[in-house]
Amino acid sequence: MHKWLIAKKLLFLYFKKTYTLKKQIMNLTEQVEQALETIRPYLMADGGNVSVEEITEDKVVKLKLLGNCSSCPISFMTMKSGIEQAIMKAVPEITSVVAVDLAEQE
Repeated sequence: MHKWLIAKKLLFLYFKKTYTLKKQIMNLTEQVEQALETIRPYLMADGGNVSVEEITEDKVVKLKLLGNCSSCPISFMTMKSGIEQAIMKAVPEITSVVAVDLAEQE
């Protein structure tokens, strides 16, 4: 039993180190895309999607809402409570998330 616990801890440390190294290697765009993959199925279920238009030097992510999301009356809520939270949680370096098409509508 004791050997199993040691092996389990070593495996955990190995995977944690591997995950940390992979995250450091990934650039911001890849990290943001990975975060978006967690929320994309929900957007697609309603006929929408999102694409990364730009990540500025100030680490602001500019997104474009696609399909039904671009004309949905609650797309602002989707941005704030879903998309923005997913990105900010997964990529803490990001300072802000904005939808370029929402900004153009205002």
